[in-house]
Amino acid sequence: MRKVTKMSVNRFNTWFEVLRFLIAIFIAFAISFIIMSFSTDSPFAAIGNLFIGPLTSVRRFSTVLEMMIPLTFAGLAVNVMFKANQFNLSAEGAFFMGALISAILAIYMPGQAKLVLIIAIIAAGIVGSLVCAIPGALKIKWNCSEMVVSLMLNYVMLYFGTYIFNQVARDPNSAYKASYKFRTGVGLSNIIPKTRLHSGIFIMIAFVILTYIFMYKTKWGYKLRMTGSNIHFAKCAGIGVSGVIMSSQLIGGFIAGVGGSVEMLGMYTRFQWSALPGYGFDGVILNIIAKENPAFIPVAAFFVAYLRIGADYMYKQSDVAAEIVSIIEGLVIVLVAATAFLAKFRHRMTTKVSKNMLEAGGAKE
Repeated sequence: MRKVTKMSVNRFNTWFEVLRFLIAIFIAFAISFIIMSFSTDSPFAAIGNLFIGPLTSVRRFSTVLEMMIPLTFAGLAVNVMFKANQFNLSAEGAFFMGALISAILAIYMPGQAKLVLIIAIIAAGIVGSLVCAIPGALKIKWNCSEMVVSLMLNYVMLYFGTYIFNQVARDPNSAYKASYKFRTGVGLSNIIPKTRLHSGIFIMIAFVILTYIFMYKTKWGYKLRMTGSNIHFAKCAGIGVSGVIMSSQLIGGFIAGVGGSVEMLGMYTRFQWSALPGYGFDGVILNIIAKENPAFIPVAAFFVAYLRIGADYMYKQSDVAAEIVSIIEGLVIVLVAATAFLAKFRHRMTTKVSKNMLEAGGAKE
């Protein structure tokens, strides 16, 4: 009976989090609508364009899916590291370096195109692991703040990567700052004609499934979650905390590096990034919206991508600035992250559900 009650309460908690997220979205849009009403004569038309914009054409909707791919990789990378209670933000640098290394291999590596593609993606993941391992190693060795180290490391990776790009891959004959073109065939194929949606979406889906299985269905994932929730208990239970912390950085960095490679080889034919892409910081946003559950990160990524493409359409169709989407994102994050938001209602409903299940069980007996 206790097991049945626990399952029912867990199911209620899951549905409550969904409801809380929907209420947060509603409040965020309501406040944004009020702000819009001060800046435009047609706030209803503007917010309507925000909602329907990505659905107005196949190309726009495919753009949502295109943007969702790197966002999901970034969210998964941050999720693995944050689950170990390690606030490592170097997924941004890992994403950048992964894209750069895969681009260099796509330019120079000889051999069959598909084999080069696979090696480039794996190599990008390894480089990403090495980048994210630096804050982890300093944390273990000298108890350095991984947040501070990783923030500074992102800029080190940007300028170090830019130096490598200029020395190794930059095309001097290009009219803009870009590398030589990738070899023919070394790239992820398009899956919808006349769009840029590429087969990297299937790699993304595979990583979502693998990350979830690793996190919740393996003993390594259990050790990682236990270390993140209570490091002192994990030590008393005989878990090698240092190894868990390091492995979380390596795995998270690998996912970020692969994400950078998939984005580069799926969307471009040359490397042309001159700044950090920003996906690593977006990963933190997604992790908050998804409540640190890797299964929900693609949903959060789709939500954010849909908002951003919708905002672009709204900006083109009306006189409302596209920055309104940043207001919506910020409000949703604040409300979702606020544990006190609807906490009393949740406590009352959880108590009621538990009481009803116990009474039903007693009646049957």
